[in-house]
Amino acid sequence: MNTEVAGFVKSKRFAVVGVSRDPKKFGNTIFRELKNRGYEVYGVHATSEEIAGEKCFSSLSALRGQVDAAILCTRPEKVSALLGEAADAGIRDVWLQQGAESQAALDEGRRLGMNVVAGKCILMYATPVKSIHAFHRFFVKLFGKY
Repeated sequence: MNTEVAGFVKSKRFAVVGVSRDPKKFGNTIFRELKNRGYEVYGVHATSEEIAGEKCFSSLSALRGQVDAAILCTRPEKVSALLGEAADAGIRDVWLQQGAESQAALDEGRRLGMNVVAGKCILMYATPVKSIHAFHRFFVKLFGKY
């Protein structure tokens, strides 16, 4: 496991930005899976106060001091602003879920002094790793891209 991933998964309190009202969307899946794995997870959604019975926060700023890390499940064009908001809220560990990453976002995160993980799925690394993610993790390890 690389140092960025190892540093990120030490966290136990996560904000999931882009948690969705649609249970089939990946932001929603990540939110539920991390909760089921015993993590303290907060949903961030710009317009919903609640999703699936769980309170949502409108921004990372509203979570200042309550989370250690943020997982961004948004479109790439929103990520740079979210990185700035995370930095302002004191969040230094950020995971750009697949589909959220861009070179501009990686550059911005590094400029802000953040630990940024991209190109990987959080569910393959947040323990305990279960189901299909355990299978994927096995192959990633096997081929040396862990």
